[in-house]
Amino acid sequence: MTPRATVVIPAYNEGDAILPGLDRIIEAVKLDVEILVVVDSPDDTTVPTVEAYAASHPSVRIVINTYGRGPAQAIRFGIDVAAARTVVVTMADGCDDPRQIDDLVRLVERGVVVAAASRYMPGGQQVGGPRFKRFLSHTAGFSLNLLTSAGTRDATNSFKAYDAAFVKEVGIDSRDGFEIGLELTAKARRLRRPVAEIPTIWLDRQFGQSNFKMSKWIPKYLRWYRFAFGPPLSAEQLRSKVAGSSPAIGADSNEKAEKRTP
Repeated sequence: MTPRATVVIPAYNEGDAILPGLDRIIEAVKLDVEILVVVDSPDDTTVPTVEAYAASHPSVRIVINTYGRGPAQAIRFGIDVAAARTVVVTMADGCDDPRQIDDLVRLVERGVVVAAASRYMPGGQQVGGPRFKRFLSHTAGFSLNLLTSAGTRDATNSFKAYDAAFVKEVGIDSRDGFEIGLELTAKARRLRRPVAEIPTIWLDRQFGQSNFKMSKWIPKYLRWYRFAFGPPLSAEQLRSKVAGSSPAIGADSNEKAEKRTP
């Protein structure tokens, strides 16, 4: 049977540090979901841990990303191979609160194309983490919503649910970091598609190391922040506007086959 939602977790050498987050997802999510842990290579330290975990949790499986290295490619790959019509992206570090996953899925099923878990709306909170990073994400989310009515005050948060058909329609052009959440929010805004948010409490990771590269990825966030401003576009106009980027999901129907052909 097709699961009601697919949870995509990009991971990089998490090893046993991924287990607390998986445990919390299994405990919190009541809907029928598949959980895909996406890594870049078979020798990633996350692989044996998840394979052992999956032996007693059949909804969990490890998948090897064939689109290229990095979190953006892992998320793209996970969305592309997802079995469900609704996809939730959450992080391997356990910072996100999985109790919101069911409600995010229901929002997408009600018609929004992006459902955001928001740290910066009433009832939300961010506990710990670098202060400067928090300042930047808070400022970006608040100003974007104020100036464009983006539908969420936390556009930069990766913890979101998406209508998979919408993602395939607009494509994903990010190729490096975690800016996909902002990219898809900006694209939804330009298409005037509905975006909604619910509060979440984000807690800084307790195990392992963060793979967030602030200095490298800030320019990529700025690209999509600026993109959110502007007149409405059709899907065709939107794709044309970003045509200078690498091929996105849905841009070439042969992409998946080409990536997997020796």
